[in-house]
Amino acid sequence: MSTYSILIVDDEILTLNNLKKALEKEGYEIYLADSGEKAIEITETSKPHLILLDLMLPGISGIEVLKRVKDRDSETVVIMMTAYEILEKAVEAMKLGAYDYILKPFKLNELKNIIKRAFETLSLRIRIQEHLQSEKGRYYFGKIACQSKKMKEVLEMAQRVALSERTTVLLQGESGTGKELLAKAIHYHSPRAEKPIVDINCAAIPDNLLESELFGYEPGAFTDARKRKIGLLEKGDEGTVFFDEIAEMSMNLQAKLLRVLEEGTFTRLGGNKQIKVDIRVIAATNKDLSKATEEGKFRADLFYRLNVVPIYIPRLRDRKEDILPLAFHFINEFNHELKRSYKGISPEAAKALTNYSWPGNVREVKNIIERIMSLYSDEEIMFNHLPLEIRKPQKALKTELVKDIIPKNAFLTLEQLEKKYIQKVLEYTHNNKTQTAKILGIHPTSLFRKLKSRN
Repeated sequence: MSTYSILIVDDEILTLNNLKKALEKEGYEIYLADSGEKAIEITETSKPHLILLDLMLPGISGIEVLKRVKDRDSETVVIMMTAYEILEKAVEAMKLGAYDYILKPFKLNELKNIIKRAFETLSLRIRIQEHLQSEKGRYYFGKIACQSKKMKEVLEMAQRVALSERTTVLLQGESGTGKELLAKAIHYHSPRAEKPIVDINCAAIPDNLLESELFGYEPGAFTDARKRKIGLLEKGDEGTVFFDEIAEMSMNLQAKLLRVLEEGTFTRLGGNKQIKVDIRVIAATNKDLSKATEEGKFRADLFYRLNVVPIYIPRLRDRKEDILPLAFHFINEFNHELKRSYKGISPEAAKALTNYSWPGNVREVKNIIERIMSLYSDEEIMFNHLPLEIRKPQKALKTELVKDIIPKNAFLTLEQLEKKYIQKVLEYTHNNKTQTAKILGIHPTSLFRKLKSRN
C-alpha cells in the first residue's frame, strides 16, 4: 500500500467525500479542504505529497492557493481540477508550476492514472535528491582527512572556487593525490550540483575514439556510425565536465576543446548543426603543464584558458602529518565495508607508516589499508601486517634483494640481473605489478614492457 498523502481541495462536499473514498482504497492518506483558506492551513501543518486543487473556490481562488503553495515549497506536486469553460486558467496554472490538470467531469480511472504518474515523477525526484545528498556527503570537504597546513590551504581555495558557477579549475599533482576527489567536491558544492558531472579520462580512451566520445556523431559519420550518438560534452550541459589526465589529449583535440571553452559550441562528427553547451570545466594532470607548454607538447592557449584557478595538491611525503589521519579514515571506511572492528594502529606500525615515502600517495594508503584489513581480522594494524617495502626502508630492501639474487663467487649480465631483480620484487609484492613498478622507480607501462620481453 502507498504511504503518499493527498490533499483534496473542492467546495463541493459530495465531490470531496466521493474522491476521499475512492483514493483511500488506493492506499493514500487523504486530507480534505472545502476552501482555499483551509487548504493553506493544512499545507502549513501536514505537508501533503500531492494537492488535488479545484480552480474555482470561494474566497481565495485555486490560482492563489497554487501560488502560495509553490512560494513555500516549489517541489509540491499540484494537479488542478477545472471545467472546460475556464480552461485558460488551467493553462495559467501550468505556467505557475502545476504538474497537470484534469477537466470536470472526469472519469475516476483517468484521475487515478494522472495521480499515479505524478507520484512516479515525485519518487524519481526524491531518488535524485537522495543521490545528490549522498554524493554531497561523500564528497563533503570536511570529510577529506588532513591535518597539514598545506592541504588545509588547498581545501580552502577549492571551497572558495566551488561557489563560482563557471570558473575553470586546473588541478595538478602526482597520481594518487586525490585530484578526482577534489574535482567532485568542487562540483557537488557548486551552483551546478544538481546537474551531472561527466568524467573523461583522456589517458584511458584511445585518441581516435576520444573525439567521438566528446562530441558525439551523426549517422553515417564513419563506417560503424549507424545511429546518432550524444557526446559527453552534451551530456554535461549545465553541469561540470572533468577532464582527467588532460596532458594526454592530442594537439588536434586540444584545439577543438579550446573552441568549446571559448565559444560554448561544437558540432557532432558528420553533422553541421551548431550545438550550444553550458559547461564548467575542471581539468587535472600529474604533469607540469607549464613545462609541457614550453616544450611544445601542450597548446599554450589552452593552458592559459584552463589555468584560471590553478590548485596544486602536494605529495603525501611532503605532508607527513596527513598520513595517519588518512589511515584512520580508511580504517573506518573498511570497517563498514569489510565488516571489521579495527580500533587503531600500533605505535610501531604508525611510525613505519609515517616514515614511508608513499610513492603512490593517498591511493596507496587506501590500497594497503584495504589489503591488511582483508587479510587480517585483528583489532589493530600491527607492524607485521605491513608490506615489506614499508617495514624496511627502500635502500635496505633493494640491497637485500640484490644480495639475494647474485650467486656466490659468480657474476650476472646486466640483463640477467635485471630479470632476477624484477622477479624478486614481484615475489615480495605478491605479484602486485603497480607496487613493483613503484619500488623499481619506473612507470608501470615500462614494467609491463620488460615482463613481456621476457616471455
